[in-house]
Amino acid sequence: MNRRQLWISLLLLWSLAPMLWQLISSFTTTAALVDGGVPFLQRWTLIHYRQLLSSDPPFWRFLLNSTVLASASTVLTIALAIPAAYGLVRLPQRWLRVSRTLIAGAALFPYVLLFLALLELARSLNLGNSLLALAIPYSALSLPLALLLLTAAFEGLPKDLDDAAKLEGMSLVQRLRWVLIPLIAPATASTAILVFLFAWNEYPIALTWLSRSEQLTLPVAMARIAGSSVYSVPYGAYAAATVLGALPLLLLVLLFQRQIVSGLTNGAVKG
Repeated sequence: MNRRQLWISLLLLWSLAPMLWQLISSFTTTAALVDGGVPFLQRWTLIHYRQLLSSDPPFWRFLLNSTVLASASTVLTIALAIPAAYGLVRLPQRWLRVSRTLIAGAALFPYVLLFLALLELARSLNLGNSLLALAIPYSALSLPLALLLLTAAFEGLPKDLDDAAKLEGMSLVQRLRWVLIPLIAPATASTAILVFLFAWNEYPIALTWLSRSEQLTLPVAMARIAGSSVYSVPYGAYAAATVLGALPLLLLVLLFQRQIVSGLTNGAVKG
């Protein structure tokens, strides 16, 4: 093994060590974890997974809630961002630069400052305790970032391509559907992943928007597991919840890894 391979191996081990520790801890008894022993030298158990899956409501319900919410938010965001990004690219360069600056400011704005305003809006519109209604603020908060990425992707396409499609008699919808959107598919995939991750991991809005236990999202449910007692910390149950919560994201990345890498290295970060 040469020096380069050694450094790559050490970097990979450094990156994977916390995840491997969580995985091993999820199969270790709470007593062994509290005693401070080395987890993988202890007797393994499935009790933490049984506790999660047999709880009321079961842990898989929180996984389903987060999956439905993140998927709805992603579909809504991408559906709004694609035509908006196309329209921005067709603006004169001066207005495009101004628009991009404003959108970048919105993307960098700390959304927690909108926390109380969103809560009051939910109360006035009677949208509280509605899982799918939560996709609306999630989509609004994700839209600036999606616009930045997809605008850069549209800019990477030759304008002559759009003009040629017009000469063929295609409408705007047809040009987007059959010509432009397939060409920015990698950038769209990488943008969708980022939007999905935001909705999947978001905590403060979901904490106040939803109060029914059967509607909780995964981050809120995991916080309740971690804070279930002031006298003991359920390390094993929390580790098992972390592993189960990471499985859908891992599957998603494995399924779309080619599109994600292509989008991040080409149109998604261009400009």
